[in-house]
Amino acid sequence: MAQAPTIHTKTFLPYMRDVGGAEQTLQELNLMWRLIDASARMNCPGEAKTILSTLAATRTGFSALEDALIKTLVQEKVANVQKAIGTKAQYVIDIIVRNLFERTADVGFLATDVALCSFVAGLQTDRDAIHDRLRAYRDKYTVYDDILLLDPKGQVLAQIDPAHPVASSTDPLLQATLASDTYVETFRATDLRPAKTRALLYSRRMHHPQTGAVVGVLCLSFHFADEMAGIFHSHRDEDNHSIMLLLDGRDQVIASSEPRWIATGSTVPSNRSGAAMLMPFCGRQYLVRTFGSPGYQGYAGPDGWQGQVMIPAEIAFNGVDTDALGGLDADTAAGLLSHAQSFCPPLHEIMKAATTASDTIQRIVWNGHLLTAGEAGEMQKLKSILDQISETGARSNALFARSIHDLYQTVLVSGMREAAFTAHLLVDLLDRNLYERSDDCRWWALTAELRSALSQQPPDPATLAGVNAVLDTINGLYTVYTRIFLYDRDGVIIASTGETVDAGILGSKIDADCLAQVLRLRDPQQYHVSPFAEHDLYDGNRTYIYHAALRSLEQESVIVGGIGIVFDAAPEFRNMLAGGVGGRRNMHAFYVDRSGRILSTTDPHRAVGSLLPLDPALLRLDNGESTATIAIHDAQYAIVACSVSSGYREFKVSDDYQEDVIAVVCESFGPVRGASTKSAPHQLAPEADAEPEDGADYATFFASGNLVALPAAHIRQALPMSEMLPTAMGGRPERVGLADLKRDGDQREIIWVFDLAMLMGADRTEPDAGSQVIVLTHRGQTVGLLVESLHGVPRFSPAQIIQMPFIEMGASVLVTQVIKANGGALLIQLLDLERLFATLMQEPIPVPDSDVRQMLRAA
Repeated sequence: MAQAPTIHTKTFLPYMRDVGGAEQTLQELNLMWRLIDASARMNCPGEAKTILSTLAATRTGFSALEDALIKTLVQEKVANVQKAIGTKAQYVIDIIVRNLFERTADVGFLATDVALCSFVAGLQTDRDAIHDRLRAYRDKYTVYDDILLLDPKGQVLAQIDPAHPVASSTDPLLQATLASDTYVETFRATDLRPAKTRALLYSRRMHHPQTGAVVGVLCLSFHFADEMAGIFHSHRDEDNHSIMLLLDGRDQVIASSEPRWIATGSTVPSNRSGAAMLMPFCGRQYLVRTFGSPGYQGYAGPDGWQGQVMIPAEIAFNGVDTDALGGLDADTAAGLLSHAQSFCPPLHEIMKAATTASDTIQRIVWNGHLLTAGEAGEMQKLKSILDQISETGARSNALFARSIHDLYQTVLVSGMREAAFTAHLLVDLLDRNLYERSDDCRWWALTAELRSALSQQPPDPATLAGVNAVLDTINGLYTVYTRIFLYDRDGVIIASTGETVDAGILGSKIDADCLAQVLRLRDPQQYHVSPFAEHDLYDGNRTYIYHAALRSLEQESVIVGGIGIVFDAAPEFRNMLAGGVGGRRNMHAFYVDRSGRILSTTDPHRAVGSLLPLDPALLRLDNGESTATIAIHDAQYAIVACSVSSGYREFKVSDDYQEDVIAVVCESFGPVRGASTKSAPHQLAPEADAEPEDGADYATFFASGNLVALPAAHIRQALPMSEMLPTAMGGRPERVGLADLKRDGDQREIIWVFDLAMLMGADRTEPDAGSQVIVLTHRGQTVGLLVESLHGVPRFSPAQIIQMPFIEMGASVLVTQVIKANGGALLIQLLDLERLFATLMQEPIPVPDSDVRQMLRAA
């Protein structure tokens, strides 16, 4: 069995009540096997001689399997919790870094705003107008709780938070900003935000519009506490078991989803290595995962910041409350489980070991019943031992089946939860990203130079040069756009960024319906978004274009044109999806609309614009709803998870814009397999009128999907198929291998093995771990018959055996009689020994030569 990663089972077992209960039951069964072994050795050592060694080996195998099962259950439960909290921890740091990246662009752009720079430089003194402009910016970028303008000496020239006025500042960030040619990021206590214990500020120096001299500083105060509360609320556990944290580089808590448990300012243990271990904090043991920022578009985030999730050990392993298997039909559940090696190798290994142990017990009992067939006296002791073996084997099988089911359920539920969370993360990233786009177009529409240019009919070359310079500056700061363009009231594009400006862009018109929508925008807070479709302005590819109206400087109600920003959807969406998938094998992610049409995908076999086949119910999920299910996707068993956009802040919530996007995550496990053809077991009811001495014992087994019987007196034993050496040496296709019958001492007997299904005219047997070789003797000839599985050694009276009709059809017919069992409800095919061996003797059975014998011994 494959070795699992080292996890100290005893450390975690006290926190897993269900696994502890299974361990106790397994220990009781282990004791039963020891008692059976000891009883057989004491009470019937001679009669049980042939099964004692196999029974001992099986008992040892069961003991090893018990240990492996407990270790695997613990390992999977720990790994699943670690994976779940790790995904959340990564999200905490990723989403805040992506958000703050936008702030670095905002402060760079706003610090160059001509109206603000003119005011700080003293070129204009209308403080009320400046306050209105700053509030207009804050109304669009609602992530800021204050904006301040300061002169080089720290005097506050303008501020929009009247509740916490600041007259001047001596904070060192002012001198650092004045000396820097880029933004300065500050997170600590500051006199610029006196009501906060810590503030997150983005500052940048401002220049004189005419001379270029440094004239002051712009500070954007990010609404940090509000943003973190939103992140924690959106992605908290339904049961609030785990605690999401944002840490600084010293492992001190910056923000906590549960401040009553872990307060801001606390120093907590961190786990950047991802090791599976318990970590103490304030008298409790926690599982912990910690992630630093991977960076976003070159921005690494504030120095040392980390996302962390902690979950108390005593509630981390509460029972699975989702029945992932209950809604599956038996064939789908079995088919998916047959691919266990792809999604949970330890589960696959345990299933193999449990099947082998079960088959071994069945073979021990089957072979033992062959020994006792028709016997009385001392053999009755062995029958009693066999009954105990059979009963304890059934209890062991039931427990392992239940434990395997629980493990299977645990793995599936964990996978479904992770997929659903990933889908939720992906759609949240999209909403947050597109929120920024709606902000950008509306703010840039307030730019005085652009509004002034569109007020000219037509703008002169110098004015157009200035417009292009403004657009180029904006596009240089905001790299998520391939093009920013300006158009007049007739929809004619007069200026544009981008490498293909001259390729028919300038002078072309925007879509008439789009223009009409822009001209109907009532106020600067409104915007228009084109549907996600192919656009010439995006080289014929699919994207969104965000539009805002530009209004006359003299008369606000008069629209003089518009601005359009072309979102670079292909790489931006693809990067979001790829980041969510995180390189996980056999997982793909998609953005689709309500019709299932693909907006973006990580699957190279699915094109943007094509339809993704999904259950219609998934496309009808409510906004903000997430779900995951087991489904057939692209002829593969898969987890399919969906999450529907619900907006971010006012975006898609209260701004009259509605464009639902669904994030879909598909994790495939293997191709769909047909319904199992494995023969189902049949329970035989005792016949009321059959006396013990009336009739004979028959060995029953499965071949070609049928229950078949042979007289027990002609069966020597059953061997596992693993003891057969497959060989293709020409001759009859039914001859499939060789078996070595080891006797006492150095005596050996090598026999040929035939596929019974093929002898009966059916397809070749598809061997598996349960396949067996039955050793059959008749008229001095010994052969092996490959069968699907064993059944039992029951006794039937002559009255239960009836002749088959139409036996004159030919000597090739091997079944001439059937056995009526269970009152005639079950018919067992009885093989005709004479016809069987006559079929085998149609061509002489060769004696294995010395080379074959040597090959078999080597095997």
